[in-house]
Amino acid sequence: MEDPKRLEEGSRHAPIRAGEKVEDTTELSVDKSERVTTEQNEPHGDENPILLKKTSKRVATLDAFRGLTIVLMILVDDAGGVYERIDHSPWNGCTLADFVMPFFLFIVGVAIALALKRVLNMKSAVRKIIIRTLKMLFWGILLQGGYSHAPDDLDYGVDMKKIRWCGILQRIALVYMIVALIETFTTKLRPTTIESGHFSIFTAYRWQWLGGFLAFLIYVITTFTLYVPNWSYTIHHHHKSETFTVECGMRGHLGPACNAVGYVDRQVWGINHLYSQPVWIRLKACTLSSPESGPLRPDAPNWCRAPFEPEGLLSSISAILSGVIGIHYGHVLIHFKGHAERLKQWVSMGVGLLIIAILLHFTDAIPINKQLYSISYVCFTAGAAGIVFSAFYILIDVWGKRTPFLLFEWIGMNAMLVFVLGAQGILAGFVNGWYYDSADNNLVNWIQDHVFIDVWNSERVGSLLYVIFAEITFWGVLSGILHKLGIYWKL
Repeated sequence: MEDPKRLEEGSRHAPIRAGEKVEDTTELSVDKSERVTTEQNEPHGDENPILLKKTSKRVATLDAFRGLTIVLMILVDDAGGVYERIDHSPWNGCTLADFVMPFFLFIVGVAIALALKRVLNMKSAVRKIIIRTLKMLFWGILLQGGYSHAPDDLDYGVDMKKIRWCGILQRIALVYMIVALIETFTTKLRPTTIESGHFSIFTAYRWQWLGGFLAFLIYVITTFTLYVPNWSYTIHHHHKSETFTVECGMRGHLGPACNAVGYVDRQVWGINHLYSQPVWIRLKACTLSSPESGPLRPDAPNWCRAPFEPEGLLSSISAILSGVIGIHYGHVLIHFKGHAERLKQWVSMGVGLLIIAILLHFTDAIPINKQLYSISYVCFTAGAAGIVFSAFYILIDVWGKRTPFLLFEWIGMNAMLVFVLGAQGILAGFVNGWYYDSADNNLVNWIQDHVFIDVWNSERVGSLLYVIFAEITFWGVLSGILHKLGIYWKL
């Protein structure tokens, strides 16, 4: 049984000075930026007096949480086809897959706070933020814009008439840029000390919260006041085209057909540049197989086959709040040195967000909805992220139980590499390119079919075990080896 007094370590010093004993860096690097100051007792001389030695210690929870998010992405993407109940919710509600994006944004916010503890050169910091944003946009469009068809299709290339401009990395890039720029430009406005009191950390970083509040206002006002007219889309078959019209003519609608989120994306990007396989096709209104995929109902409404962008512009503005909440957790990590005080701040906020989300959802005021990135969804997923982050912190950084979480930690240290090569199927696509006789007769399919599915005589069990061992475990071990060699892929 661990000593509960460890939760109080270092909590006796107040007030805490902003920027005290920090690394001079603006990079989201693996080795320096995610370190925080702790205090250790050190004996000295024969009389052995106790001196306080301030050291910079890396918080392993950040890597573990980031790795958990990547693992969840691989699990729901590659096992969601046979376990569709863990795939994205068709509309209202929240499944395992719906936690992935906000967990990413949450940990990005935490990392920004640590990376920008001190900004010595504002121009240099802004330049690095912009360059890093452009890199993420480039990789996002390359991987999810339609150019790469890995791992199943060996063809490459995209029709620019149908390129998808939005995606996972694009949303992360937008949130990262906004939150990081606010953090950078408000460097000189930060107080030199954090006063005692539960809400002092909020007032100390009021400009970050103001940015989040503006994003909230833009999203809510647009969602509930923008008029959505009738709209149409065209499906192209082999030798003919078919046009469908969706009747709207309303404001404030939160259903699939006539919401402002979809309307903004159709107007800004164009309907041909949106995601063509939205998960709402699994709704009861669209298929009798709901919540799993199945043939369309004969009386399915026209919008069932329409494109919809789950990482669109208006919903990404709402997603800025996830990053702002994450950066708050990072600020707590920086300014509060005691484990108990950090956990008090984190857990109370996480529970509060969960309560707000549950009230909004079950009163039907604002349902939890990932596709719209509704405010209740922001609160629910950010609250869950805060609770999971706190639990990881207790287990890993307070109690020192790192070994069970090493796989997550290693993956988190090389998150970009695992995301690109693993979650986006680039390595599997490369391996699939070396086939025998036919494209389906490749090493990846052979391992999945003969080592897992045939052995267990079950596609569902075999596919799940394949994802766990041949993908997640493989990437964890490879990331561990790369970590030992000091090799990391950073943008």
